[in-house]
Amino acid sequence: MKKFFHTRDVEHIGYLFVLPWILGFAVFTAYPIFYSLYLSFFKVAVSNNGIQTTFLGLQNYIQAFTGDVNFITNLGTYLQQIFIFSLLIVILALLIAMMLNQKIKGIGIFRTIFFLPVIIASGPVLQKLESLGMTKIGGAAATTTLTGIFGVIVGFVMNNLIILLWFTGVPILIFLAALQKQDNNIFEAARIDGAGAWEIFWKITLPQLSSMILVNMVYVIVTYSTSDSQPVISTISTNMFAQNTGLGYSAALAWIFFVIIAAVIGIMALIIHLFERRTR
Repeated sequence: MKKFFHTRDVEHIGYLFVLPWILGFAVFTAYPIFYSLYLSFFKVAVSNNGIQTTFLGLQNYIQAFTGDVNFITNLGTYLQQIFIFSLLIVILALLIAMMLNQKIKGIGIFRTIFFLPVIIASGPVLQKLESLGMTKIGGAAATTTLTGIFGVIVGFVMNNLIILLWFTGVPILIFLAALQKQDNNIFEAARIDGAGAWEIFWKITLPQLSSMILVNMVYVIVTYSTSDSQPVISTISTNMFAQNTGLGYSAALAWIFFVIIAAVIGIMALIIHLFERRTR
């Protein structure tokens, strides 16, 4: 194989695999995205004569931060939840993946069970479960005596347990694939040198999974932020069809939310990068 494929050829093959996605993005997605940015500076009215626009400059963005109490409230709730939510999902997915990586009888059945919620449950299904109060452990959050940040985290887990488990499906698969690719010789050498289970996990397993942690973190943040149960998404959709706001204002809200999501991903990536440097 080395005779036919060089390093540069492999890079070109990689570009060929990515090319269909790039072409699809350029043809079907790029124009609507940048057109929505253009519309965010206008008041947009849809009539029998077509789309009519009136230039407003930054007025839509100013209105979002100074006059839309509902959007600011939902945005604040999102920012309070997203860091705890994404960290808990990634940690939970890693713990479950490590358990599912053990060589026990019937492990395939357990792996299927943990991934089933991703297949069965959809956005509307989750919304229905939330409305019926079936995404939380009844009474557990209310009866906890824990205080401070730890109490807040425990209460959040109790109130969102089903949602947390639902979002762990894909991260579990990614972590499981990464764990199965790790070299067992490294772990055997560490045990011979007297390293304990915690030291092996902290010094070997976790650093090797840092890139997968970042991938899962990005997946969880984007998936949670754009889910149908997210109040910010509902606010954007509502304003899109409202008489006094319309598509232009909704586009401005969407771009504000996009920038905030990108900032959250950037902060998480920086935290993971700093952790990776400290564990080297």
